[in-house]
Amino acid sequence: MSRPVLEIDQVSKRFGTLTAVDGVSLSIRENEFFALLGPSGCGKTTLLRMLAGFETPTGGRILLDGADVSRVPPNRRPVNLMFQSYALFPHMSVRANIAYGLEMEGRPSAEIRKRVDDMLATTQLGGLAERKPDQLSGGQKQRVALARALIKRPRVLLLDEPLGALDKKLRGDMQIELKRLQHEVGITFIVVTHDQEEALVMADRMAVLRDGRLLQCDTPHAVYEHPADAFVAGFIGVMNFAAGMIAGQGVAVRDGSIIAGALPEGMEQGAAALAAIRPERIVLFPDEETANRTTGRIEALAYHGLDLQLHVRTPLADKPFLVRITADTADRRPLAVGDPVELGWSATDTRIFRN
Repeated sequence: MSRPVLEIDQVSKRFGTLTAVDGVSLSIRENEFFALLGPSGCGKTTLLRMLAGFETPTGGRILLDGADVSRVPPNRRPVNLMFQSYALFPHMSVRANIAYGLEMEGRPSAEIRKRVDDMLATTQLGGLAERKPDQLSGGQKQRVALARALIKRPRVLLLDEPLGALDKKLRGDMQIELKRLQHEVGITFIVVTHDQEEALVMADRMAVLRDGRLLQCDTPHAVYEHPADAFVAGFIGVMNFAAGMIAGQGVAVRDGSIIAGALPEGMEQGAAALAAIRPERIVLFPDEETANRTTGRIEALAYHGLDLQLHVRTPLADKPFLVRITADTADRRPLAVGDPVELGWSATDTRIFRN
């Protein structure tokens, strides 16, 4: 395992009576693509600004390569921050925008020219070097902003909602492009986003925050499949919940049936609990015996191209269950609003949380 390049040690930030970041500790590795994820107001941008040096922690330490940089000003940290707006100079060409940081450092002209040429090639902007920002697409502007940040060879590159201004298709393309660039330049990337899909696609690891506190830090797969609590389960991807209480080896829900699943350690019989099931784990009209089974009626259909999402009213919960099936499955067995259906899933696909 690679060594930590950045260590966040019990960092807090208060603005008067408001605690924006509350005792967060994280260790971020060399050449890692790390995502800070959470809803608006969770503290992720405040934490990013403390890493950049634009805010000073109220408590705790930020260590970069083992040195405490908590109170080191931004211009003296080997860290760059790429803003959501990109902040390109409109009167400068692409080449001049990228070269700006090196020129401010007083680097020799020959070095600047070579490094800019190399960065233009890395970011695939060679043919656009003499254009102005208003002659570029959204994705091209983003790559110019990235090139300008990367050319100074920071130890860590911070990205604040870098894809927020792009349309859905371009955002998907740029997720892969960011991942390629990060791998190619070998720099630690820390990205702030509220977009779960973005984090799942790009990150090697992600940290989920809520109300300034760290809830879970792990790989995207681990967070998705084994969320730490009900909030993480509902925030990352789509999750069905049924409220009830612990009874035997599961959760007794509103119709009296028991949804079977592995009980969290320390949960007592009769404790308030939530049973949670991902839509893609539910089998429609199961052929084989399953630990959990219920009937329902389709209330709505949502076509997504590759799959079809069913909204099924069941006796298990107040809200309809979401069930995801492939378009091929839907073609073989056409479904319509009002149709009765049978659902099944295994106990291992049920997550149980305190409520």
